[in-house]
Amino acid sequence: MSSEKTAVVLVNLGTPDAPTPGAVRRYLKQFLSDPRVVEAPRFVWFWVLRLFILPFRPKRVARLYASIWGDDSPIREVSEQQTRALDERLDVTVRYAMTYGYPGLPAVLDELADAGHDHLLILPLYPQYSGSTTGAVIDVLADWSRGRREVPGLTLIKDYWQHDAWVDAMADSIRDFRDQHGAAEKLLFSFHGIPQRYQELGDRYGERCLRSAGLIAERLGLEEDAWAVTFQSRFGPQEWLNPYTDKTLEEWGGAGVRSVQVVCPGFAADCLETLEEIDSENREIFLHAGGESFAYIPALNARPTHIDALARIIAERLP
Repeated sequence: MSSEKTAVVLVNLGTPDAPTPGAVRRYLKQFLSDPRVVEAPRFVWFWVLRLFILPFRPKRVARLYASIWGDDSPIREVSEQQTRALDERLDVTVRYAMTYGYPGLPAVLDELADAGHDHLLILPLYPQYSGSTTGAVIDVLADWSRGRREVPGLTLIKDYWQHDAWVDAMADSIRDFRDQHGAAEKLLFSFHGIPQRYQELGDRYGERCLRSAGLIAERLGLEEDAWAVTFQSRFGPQEWLNPYTDKTLEEWGGAGVRSVQVVCPGFAADCLETLEEIDSENREIFLHAGGESFAYIPALNARPTHIDALARIIAERLP
């Protein structure tokens, strides 16, 4: 198979088209309607979403997006940078797509298949597999395949937290940050959470997060009491994976921990959950509880070491 017939698609979660209530409402409707994201009886959730969430939540969330918005959404800007860098590095076509919002994954797949690419390598940019993230990408691929007469060869990279190149890129990023700003008393690895029930039903995402942080801490030579793993971004009344990021930072601040650095190894690009939730909301929680110094270590984004790692991960799976 010639390289001209192969294409790579980087997939991330998504973003609204604009930091406005209307655009956020459209995005949240698509995102929260996915049964992979919210596992609840469809009839009940249909009315909960439309009567209690979509009429009220978009206005507040739009203000949060506006606080981090540049020329475009940060996650889309970073995705474009990552795509350009990998397109220059690899001898294949590289595109990016979103599971929710623009550019939608089905449209990008159609464009590439119609252009004659007979093999598509799909890389969801979630280092740790979860049914609610990578699983949702698999659902889109299945639905898209059912709708096409001619389906190209498909390769899916399930996750890559265990790949040496990614672990090295994460460790290098943290090391570089600490070389510039000094080390804090505590390094907190904060991952996006999932409901505890999902884990009880067989989703091993939490285990992957713990092992990811362990590998990075080992590369950095950290003592066990110098770092911890927590989970952020709870939604709804049910129990999510513990311990919680906000509660841990509040406890640390009250217990006399003076300085904290937070890194989010589950995010390949900075977005609302890192720039606003971590670097704003959780910063305030820690400082208000008594902490003195809080620093967020940015996601890998388009760092050269990240591009190198993704290029290696992709190259090993290209046909």
